[in-house]
Amino acid sequence: MKKLFACLTMALAGHVFAAPAAPAAPATSACAQFVPGGQFPTLSNPRLAPKTRMLCYSDYVVLHSGVTHGPLWSAEHLTRDHLQAAKDMTRTNRFFEDERLPAGEGATLADYKRSGFDRGHMSPAGNRWNPQAMAESFSLANIVPQNRENNQRLWSHIETAVRKLATKYGDAYVVTGPLFAGAQLQTIGASRVLVPTQIYKVVYVPSQQLAFAVVANNTSDDRYDVRSVRDLEAQSGIAFPGIPANVAAQTKVSFNGGTFAVRKWGW
Repeated sequence: MKKLFACLTMALAGHVFAAPAAPAAPATSACAQFVPGGQFPTLSNPRLAPKTRMLCYSDYVVLHSGVTHGPLWSAEHLTRDHLQAAKDMTRTNRFFEDERLPAGEGATLADYKRSGFDRGHMSPAGNRWNPQAMAESFSLANIVPQNRENNQRLWSHIETAVRKLATKYGDAYVVTGPLFAGAQLQTIGASRVLVPTQIYKVVYVPSQQLAFAVVANNTSDDRYDVRSVRDLEAQSGIAFPGIPANVAAQTKVSFNGGTFAVRKWGW
């Protein structure tokens, strides 16, 4: 594996299948439905800003980085009805390169081949509720190099727990992305796709005025932390303005046994 030696003590947040036709780029306003109050996450750390592009899909929206060659965040709005429909969907596994990205900014299929990493979804395929949404979820703009055991074990349990939470309370806004910390970061492939050191997920449940962030190491050790959204903002250099300030400052959730338990008392 190649190594990238740089002073980045910050968070940057088989068969080859034919790619589906690149999805049309809807207006940014059309993708505002995937974030609370129509307010997209913002980059509070200006060092994250170079070569960023917002890519709108039919069921989620991504802020892509031409520096990391992957998403800084991927946002979706989960509803009970859509999650019920998603149970009947067949996973396609047809990963593709989004043609809307300029040459050299996105990851390629070849970058992941024999890399030792899974192609880890940020907005998961398991949340997609119709064929178009399922196909679009396999855009490499929505993918990061993820530790295989993490992807298939801990992170899979976290994704399932978020679906349970959204189903229980009717809906939830979710933002998922990578964190890059340290002076020496690993890369894969000729594109030098940065490998995250951690992966985060921000969950906001409007009906309960409940928000939290879960951060997991991108390793096989199953280490994770549940914290407030404000704490994650300080680490990531990304702000989540659609979440009320008092809600973003609280941590009233724990993750245990594959379920997020909400504490009704205290902070």
